Amino acid sequence: MVANDPYTDIIIDDTTLRDGEQTAGVVFSRREKLAIARMLDSIGVQEIECGIPAMGREEQNSIRALVDLGLSARLMTWNRALVPEIQASLDCGVRAVDISLSVSDQMIAHKLRKDRGAVKEQLKVALGFAKQHDLYVSVGGEDASRADLDFLVELMEITRSLGGDRFRFCDTLGIMDPFGMYEKIAFLRRSVPEIQIEVHTHNDLGMATANALAGIRAGARFVNTTVNGLGERAGNAALEEVVMGLKHACGIETGINTHRFREMSLFVAKASQRPLSVSKPVVGERVFAHESGLHADGVIKDPHNYEGFDPAEVGLTRSIVVGKHSGTGGLIERYRSMGIRVDRPRAEALLEKTRALSCRRKRDLSNCELMGIYLENETLPKAA
Repeated sequence: MVANDPYTDIIIDDTTLRDGEQTAGVVFSRREKLAIARMLDSIGVQEIECGIPAMGREEQNSIRALVDLGLSARLMTWNRALVPEIQASLDCGVRAVDISLSVSDQMIAHKLRKDRGAVKEQLKVALGFAKQHDLYVSVGGEDASRADLDFLVELMEITRSLGGDRFRFCDTLGIMDPFGMYEKIAFLRRSVPEIQIEVHTHNDLGMATANALAGIRAGARFVNTTVNGLGERAGNAALEEVVMGLKHACGIETGINTHRFREMSLFVAKASQRPLSVSKPVVGERVFAHESGLHADGVIKDPHNYEGFDPAEVGLTRSIVVGKHSGTGGLIERYRSMGIRVDRPRAEALLEKTRALSCRRKRDLSNCELMGIYLENETLPKAA
């Protein structure tokens, strides 16, 4: 965090149920939404952006059902900075809203077909209405990463003067790099220190998580995430990556219980019909699988040699894979896990056959295949 930063607690605002469901082709049933919300709440996620009331009655009914759960997490809805949409959120029973405005000159001119003055006036009207109804308000700056910084300062000053609670800096197109993100967030924090900043990052260039961490390093207190990195186009910063990145790369604890990450990721993957890659950072089935001889040997001796954190932290287990690149140490360990004792001379003899079979089948070998190789070679040297 930046020096003398008064905001020491990082708040995760997960938007799986809003931006995550905006992934092209993704639809969550109400049952799935309730289950995801309960999971997020149970692991300690502090805020859940739960939907867009302006979408209509079905969405509004789902949001009311989420409100009725009585979760510990604060529920927030997404709205354009329009009074009727904020009223729809009030009617759903939520007490916190994001009111979004396009803030880049590109979008103001070519999407809204307005000018900066109109955007400022729209903010004053919408924020004034929300605060009259005692709502907690995050002012969302759509396309803030392409906006003029001095104009963002003006909007943040309006937010401050009207009692807004925070400003959401959105890298809507996912075009930022972590260095630029740090510089912009640090500038905004210095310029309007009274207003807390939230970062919302997209993954179009593969830097959503890095940009989220950079924003927090620069002084943002709130960060948007989605489970598995779901979201528009290439997605958002992944909840599991941001939390573990903060913990292990930045030394910042979020208070999130990470042990259910794998379980949650699988549930959301099924509900969204977006299969989880086996190499998905943090929660992929094979991110703690070791095949290469040197790596497997190092992990067997001490997991800290090649693992940045214990797989149990995220609900996974370590595995030793036998394939083309395996060494004798890994093969011995794999047979040991199958209840078979193999000494080094015998492992060296078996290794050539396991590598050959792996090359023919273009994959690693199963326990059944390894047992077959073992039984077919009973005449090889055995342990004394």
